[in-house]
Amino acid sequence: MSARVVTLAFSGVQAVRVDVQVQFTGGEQKFFLVGMGDKAVSESRERVRGAFQGMGLALPSRRIIANLAPADLPKEGSHYDLPIALAIMAGMGVIPPDALEGWAAVGELALDGRITAVAGTLPAAVAAGGMGLGLICPQACGPEAAWAGETRILAAPSLIALVNHFRGTQVLSPPRAGEMVEAERVPDLRDVKGQENAKRALEIAAAGGHNLSFIGPPGSGKSMMAARLPGLLPPLTASELLETSMIHSVAGLIARGQLSRARPFRSPHHSASMAALTGGGHRAKPGEVSLAHNGVLFLDELPEFGAQALDSLRQPLETGEVVVARANAHVRYPARFQLVAALNPCRCGLGGAGRGACGRAPRCQTDYQGRISGPLMDRIDLQVEVPPVTPADLALPPPAEGTAEAAARVLAARTRQAERGLQADRTAQVERTGPDVPRLNAQADGDFLEAICDLDGPARALLSRAAEAGGLSARGWVRTLRLARTIADLEDAPSVRRIHVAEALVYRRIAPGASIGSTSADSAAWGAVQAP
Repeated sequence: MSARVVTLAFSGVQAVRVDVQVQFTGGEQKFFLVGMGDKAVSESRERVRGAFQGMGLALPSRRIIANLAPADLPKEGSHYDLPIALAIMAGMGVIPPDALEGWAAVGELALDGRITAVAGTLPAAVAAGGMGLGLICPQACGPEAAWAGETRILAAPSLIALVNHFRGTQVLSPPRAGEMVEAERVPDLRDVKGQENAKRALEIAAAGGHNLSFIGPPGSGKSMMAARLPGLLPPLTASELLETSMIHSVAGLIARGQLSRARPFRSPHHSASMAALTGGGHRAKPGEVSLAHNGVLFLDELPEFGAQALDSLRQPLETGEVVVARANAHVRYPARFQLVAALNPCRCGLGGAGRGACGRAPRCQTDYQGRISGPLMDRIDLQVEVPPVTPADLALPPPAEGTAEAAARVLAARTRQAERGLQADRTAQVERTGPDVPRLNAQADGDFLEAICDLDGPARALLSRAAEAGGLSARGWVRTLRLARTIADLEDAPSVRRIHVAEALVYRRIAPGASIGSTSADSAAWGAVQAP
């Protein structure tokens, strides 16, 4: 006798079909589980045995072989418990043999027969729907799986409930999708007194999706302003919500099936390892860069992170994805995020000028900021100096404009970018088959970037002089163009003019090999901007 049940294996956020094949043969009663499973999979035998005993059902007195095919595909996790148990029950005749046709199953079993929650239910439901199958899952995961759209979902609290459902003595109702919860209240930008240049840079970064760094002494408001960035960003689109939620589902971060259109804001501690940032570990879990997909990754005290961990961000910042390489597999996770960093000018935090200046400047600054590689800093579009807040600033009344006003300008600028991208696709007669992700200036490149910038003579001449004087790399040239286009979008300007390029150059103040806040790099950039 034999039976077959479909389940799924995860590779990143993608789910791959796995067939659970169970066969009963003669001989001594033994339970063999094969198919390249990890420790959690091999322990399924005891959980299935205990769940059967808990519901008053004994395994047959025969040799049982459960094969997870394809056998050369690595399988990890406890969600194979339920399909193995269902296949055994179908082979025993407890469930009608044809009842499981058209269904895939995921779930972990408790020793009393209950079906407990597992991670990755949402991508499993999406994959099952793509195969034309329904999904059997734990009752606790039903609200999450129901977000998969047209996929049939059967959410059961226990093995007994499933048996009764398939035998027709009990009907399990389809679960309803979880709530769409409101985002947590974000602090208002009106709380920040002074720092007008930094707030301007924050608005530009939000409008174009640009990477941003704040450089200044402790207490100048760097973290305070970074925490207010989510309030400037528009909510996730439908496809962005699905992409982001699938990553969070694999990481086990969706509670009670509740989703939110708020963009992710991740802020790991500076002790985070490379695997914690980019993903990895025993089961190749998504890292912070993937959990921040379609949102913001905030790295406070940037130089305190490990050099290897920081340099691991360079590839995802360019490609929008991260690949965790294993000896037997490559796991791919989306990682299109906006990097915001905060750092002190030196270890003592005071810098090399002004009241309370560091007595070891400029050596202290050079050594401290030298922990950040030049290629990583070259990928940061806006590098903003944040001076100390003065008593005069603190005595001022709250600013007239806050988060709501800045967010309205950001939304208008992003709308222009999205419309421009659609117009470019129509002009090129390109049919967009991918997700409805707005095309932001931070991702523009090639002929599309040149077309949307439309630099006039003075603007192009200024950019060329700045490249020669400040040592802009090829990447720096492209990123300056993107930044200038965003500044123009905030003004609703049809083309990029000299003034837009000038402001973009001021934000990109670092020449390759120069330290952050280097006076030579600053003077080169300022000289190019001020030149007629």
